[in-house]
Amino acid sequence: MKHCRLSFRTLGRHGFLAITTAFVIVPFIWMVSLSLKPPEEIFQASFSLLPQSWHATQNYIRAMTASPLPRFMLNGVFICAVIVVFQILICAPIAYALAKLRFPGRHVFFNLVLVSLLIPSQVLALPLFILAYQLGLLNTYAALVFPFVVSPLGIFLFRQFFNTISDDIVHAARLDGMSEFTIVWRIMLPMAVPALIAFSIFSVVGHWNDLFWPLIAVRSQELMPPPLGLMAFKNEDTGIDYGPLMAGSTIVVAPLVLVFLLAQRWFIEGLTSGGIK
Repeated sequence: MKHCRLSFRTLGRHGFLAITTAFVIVPFIWMVSLSLKPPEEIFQASFSLLPQSWHATQNYIRAMTASPLPRFMLNGVFICAVIVVFQILICAPIAYALAKLRFPGRHVFFNLVLVSLLIPSQVLALPLFILAYQLGLLNTYAALVFPFVVSPLGIFLFRQFFNTISDDIVHAARLDGMSEFTIVWRIMLPMAVPALIAFSIFSVVGHWNDLFWPLIAVRSQELMPPPLGLMAFKNEDTGIDYGPLMAGSTIVVAPLVLVFLLAQRWFIEGLTSGGIK
């Protein structure tokens, strides 16, 4: 009876996971399917996952040539890389201070970090826009970078991982004459590679897919990241060209999927290690 109860519980858990997974994966499968179809099949009443007549070559060629998609993707790589570097440079020392140093108000600062995790980035868009305007940063790469150089999520993840590292290692490094900053970069961060990879994936995915802030921060096509560049397939007269749009979306999403598949072991380890201590 107990074995039967466990089996039903396991079956129910796996069924729930399968349903939620389907909700996540089905839109991506449908996106790829539409990228292979000609326009007349995209809006037909009957459902088919595979196209009756393949239109993949035309859609993907148009996605790469109708707009400067390679330039948009290079912009995305540059913007995400700069943001991640600045976030690590700023968040790692702050997380180390919250995890390993004792100073008045330490818990208050950490609680402020937790509260900031609850604030949607869109809430700060107006004051950030005004600040960027006053600094003359609008329509520049700097406008796409500076609002995100400090990440509450990065501080939280690094702090949780640093807490799992023994204080004896830190004390030994201090006895060897290392400064606190040297400890962060030469000891703590190399030991926190899983957390570093997990946070980098979160950061890159979030900013690679961000449309809201670039939409109001830049106007020049040369500066547009991939999501904003994909809007080039929207035409007020002829509507949206869905085949090339889905092809372009597939091209934009493919690098993220590949990076996650290659780094998923470190990604999962980085998320779970912070809960050990």
